[in-house]
Amino acid sequence: MSLNRRKFLANGSIYLAGLGLSSVFPLEALASLRKTVSPNDRINVGLIGCNGMGFSDLTSILKNSEVSVVALCDVDERVLATKTADLEKAGIKKPVWYTDYRKLLENKDIDAVIIGTPDHWHCLILIDALEAGKDVYCEKPIANSVEEANIMLNAVKRHKQVVQVGQWQRSMKHFNDAVAFVHSGKLGNIRLVKAWSYIGWKKSIPVAPDEPVPAGVDYNMWLGPAQKRPFNINRFHFNFRWFWDYAGGLMTDWGVHLLDYAIYGMNVKDPKSIVALGGKYAYPNDAQETPDTLQTIYDFGGFSILWEHAMGIGGGNYGRDHGIAYIGDNGTLILNRGGWEVIPEAKKMEAVSLIKPSDNGLDLNTTNFIDVMKSRDLSKLNCPIEIGYNAALISHLGNIAYKTGERIYWDAGKQKFNNSKANDYLKAQYHNSWKLPKS
Repeated sequence: MSLNRRKFLANGSIYLAGLGLSSVFPLEALASLRKTVSPNDRINVGLIGCNGMGFSDLTSILKNSEVSVVALCDVDERVLATKTADLEKAGIKKPVWYTDYRKLLENKDIDAVIIGTPDHWHCLILIDALEAGKDVYCEKPIANSVEEANIMLNAVKRHKQVVQVGQWQRSMKHFNDAVAFVHSGKLGNIRLVKAWSYIGWKKSIPVAPDEPVPAGVDYNMWLGPAQKRPFNINRFHFNFRWFWDYAGGLMTDWGVHLLDYAIYGMNVKDPKSIVALGGKYAYPNDAQETPDTLQTIYDFGGFSILWEHAMGIGGGNYGRDHGIAYIGDNGTLILNRGGWEVIPEAKKMEAVSLIKPSDNGLDLNTTNFIDVMKSRDLSKLNCPIEIGYNAALISHLGNIAYKTGERIYWDAGKQKFNNSKANDYLKAQYHNSWKLPKS
């Protein structure tokens, strides 16, 4: 294994640990969880994009004994081999391998697919999967642009397939209990909501030269609709999330999780205006494109939401590296993956001591997906496309404000800004003969 490859695998493990997920799930233990199920009761899934959260989603969903993985798709044959070996530890026989997701979708034995690819692929794969009659578990953010998000939202409504988005906190009891407390009114008038992510483990990405495509990698397929560029290890696998061609940086990576609960708690979707300030302040000369330091203010009229992120710093607001704070006249409720509590304002209300989580959000989210696949009652989805859409929208609007460097005003009815440059950023940019699906 090359030094670069070890580095990327290590980065991925640190990242998953930061999400509160086990980066090295004991696959041997999975074998003991799985029971024998009649072939008539099996739900066959295929995984598209087998690294990182894609494989975590698959591992989680396989805790449901009726689920069988029959296909893996990835552009890197080394990843296919590694993940197949991992599955064998759980007594799962080798799935069929694909490097082109379209071939996987032709497999009539597959009932559902998991989309774990880089963000710039989500829209195309989701639309094609729906047209192939598959149910979909799609990683967040749902799209790499607002235009794609709109197309995906419309397509899911039109096809009426089961689509669950991987914002798994929507399945966690303590997150929903915290929002219920916010909605109770006990905090008084809430004028400010803060959401933040400080990732102290994120180091600089040294500039690296372009190099030949590694053996076993279908690089043209990896690029897909993204701009044609020579292969560069900095952009491949885990670090794709720090480059605009493929993702939206920490804003769309962590922002969709946390801003989702900020707008959920406040019962809003569309801000009136947005302004963002930040840049590459921690590592100004490294290879990363997206800002490592950012503050974004969303004005909703009567209250604002502040998004804040910083790389290379682990100490965030209220001593937490990530979270959401609903700041009311009577007190402040602080919520993150470690629990929630209420800090009173000058004895105006009773404190609520830290209430810790008692469940596994990812497992609940994937189980909910399977349950709805069986019942076909789409109203029972914990994180349907609409929730993924709202979180992606507000995150992308924040990135657009950063790119313009101006305060921009959003017209929700017309789905556009008062700024032509900002409106250009709403659009998807497709290359290499790939065509944006029709809405």
